[in-house]
Amino acid sequence: MRVLGIDPGSQRTGFGVLDDKGGQPVYVACGVIVALSGSIPERLHRIFSGVDEVIATYHPDVCAVERVFFAHNADSALKLGQARGVALVAAARAHLTVHEYTALQIKKASVGVGHAAKAQVQHMMRALLGLSALPSPDAADALACALCHMHHCQGQESLRHVVSS
Repeated sequence: MRVLGIDPGSQRTGFGVLDDKGGQPVYVACGVIVALSGSIPERLHRIFSGVDEVIATYHPDVCAVERVFFAHNADSALKLGQARGVALVAAARAHLTVHEYTALQIKKASVGVGHAAKAQVQHMMRALLGLSALPSPDAADALACALCHMHHCQGQESLRHVVSS
């Protein structure tokens, strides 16, 4: 299974792609779709096109997206929601099943602490995935989101074995 993780942002949207090889995460790619300038519609189009391009390049089987529940103010929340929305539309357009996880779930699954700092997530992604360098904070969050989904699937599979025994 190939998982695309997305950390939505109105200026920087992180993405991370992992393969599940026998229960082990294998790094495929990560990066950031940058939309710092232009009007809101132009930036949203850049995010949509970037996610669409990542999907076309890496052919994920599923998509895991961070569920946003906090923003500094109403304007930030609106912009973040719009960025998240265009990422979801790109995934839906590719007929990907989308799974949503809170930041708390993602950090707990990847770092072991639900309120981990961004630097901790970066270091754990480097260590767990054997990366030669730290991924950017947004890319690390996206990788952690993909990893969270893999852990969730493994937990569901383990539960099925217990129930069927």
